[in-house]
Amino acid sequence: MANIHSQKKRILRAERERLENRLYTSTIKTYFRRLQTAVQSGDVETVDAEHRTLVSTIDKAVKRGALHRNTGARKKSLAARIRAAGESK
Repeated sequence: MANIHSQKKRILRAERERLENRLYTSTIKTYFRRLQTAVQSGDVETVDAEHRTLVSTIDKAVKRGALHRNTGARKKSLAARIRAAGESK
């Protein structure tokens, strides 16, 4: 454990930021699962809503710094491919 006051504060802050980043990544994974389920069920309105929510969450995570911008772009591209696969069925 750190002895210096600023180091102790930095450790607490890093832990808080880590948890916030995990919240974003976990939420994104959840929305991917929801999008997959909506595509399999064939409900177009639900697919659109889930895709919109997923892309918005990814953008927020990138803006916040929880995801690298290239990772965000890759995930948005994957979401678009999943959505397009559902529309072609």
